Formats: sequence, C-alpha cells, structure tokens
Amino acid sequence: MLPVVCDLLSVNCGADSLIENRRRIRQVVCVKIENYFALVLAAFLSVSCGKSSPPAPAAAATSIDDLLPKQAQPKLQTMKIYLGAETLAAELALTEQEEMTGMMFRTNIQDTDSMLFVLDQPKRANFWMKNCPESISAAYITSDGVIQEIHHLEKNDTNGVVATRADIKFVLETQDGWFGHHHIATGTVIRTEKGSLAETFLPRR
Repeated sequence: MLPVVCDLLSVNCGADSLIENRRRIRQVVCVKIENYFALVLAAFLSVSCGKSSPPAPAAAATSIDDLLPKQAQPKLQTMKIYLGAETLAAELALTEQEEMTGMMFRTNIQDTDSMLFVLDQPKRANFWMKNCPESISAAYITSDGVIQEIHHLEKNDTNGVVATRADIKFVLETQDGWFGHHHIATGTVIRTEKGSLAETFLPRR
C-alpha cells in the first residue's frame, strides 16, 4: 500500500524532504495513513533515490516517530450535529495538529463522544488506528453531508480502512458500534445549527 511516487521527495531525498512532508501529514482517526506512508517511503529512500540500499533502520524510525503525537490531546471545541433524531456535541479537529492526533491514546470513549474531521479535499479517505487503544466507528461522509459508509476501526490496527468512494469530505468518529446502537445508517444526512455540513464548513463559491 506504499504510494511510490518520487515527486513527494526532493531530488536528493535528503532531510529537507522529511521536513517538507511533515506539513502533509494529517491525523484522521488517529492519523491519515496515506501521508504517513509517504513519509515512511521518504525515510527509507533517504540515502539515495531509486536504489535498494536502505538507510540505518534506527535513524529512519527515530525520524518518523518524532512526527507522531506522544499523548492524547485535550478535548477540542465542540459543535452540535444532528443525525436524524440523534444529536452529538462533536469535537472539531480543525488544525493540522488536531487532525494528526485525533483520538490517539484516548481511553474510556463514551456514547456521547465523537470527533468530526473536515478533509482538505474530497478523496478516498484512508484511516488507521495506530496508538488508539480502543476500537471506534467511523462514518465516511460526502460534501453534501450524506453518510456513505460506516466502518469498524479495530484498536491499534495499522492497516488503513479505505473508502470505496473517492469523494469523501468529512469523517465522523464515535464510540465503537454507536451508529448501529442509534439506528443511524448510510444515507443519513448530517446537519448543524448553521445548516448543512457544506454550508457550515465549506467556502461559498
């Protein structure tokens, strides 16, 4: 699943590429896996582009580990969202650091806990569960606010859970099994006090 694309690296694949790629990493579910894997690739090719000789493993691991959060983040600002008859006060992961950390390291996730991520653009969302000690559920949502997919994300699983669609704009994380327990299915439209998710979060054209 490594995205082998050389244009993510500098010409000499030096340390500058790691610094530049740091800005591309976004945590979602715990971390957006595709950007992290690009960083892993950069680290493993840092000795010389295109050659099979790997760098010292310890140096690569240290560089990557330095970019990952080390502890749970405090509770973020919240916004009420409406899913049919259900209401959640969802935390909003809005900055790069908030998105990168997500629900990492959190324990005792409650029925009322949730976190909403606004992706930088519609894409085939791909989330993993590194450093997440509790399983969660995640809804993959298109720009119109419609839940298109609901996934179980297994605790500490470093395999990405990839959307079947390439137009996912929002992701909502909840306690594991929340959607089923509250009879929320695909096709449900999520709204806020300001209107649709698009009206709330996306710039008007």
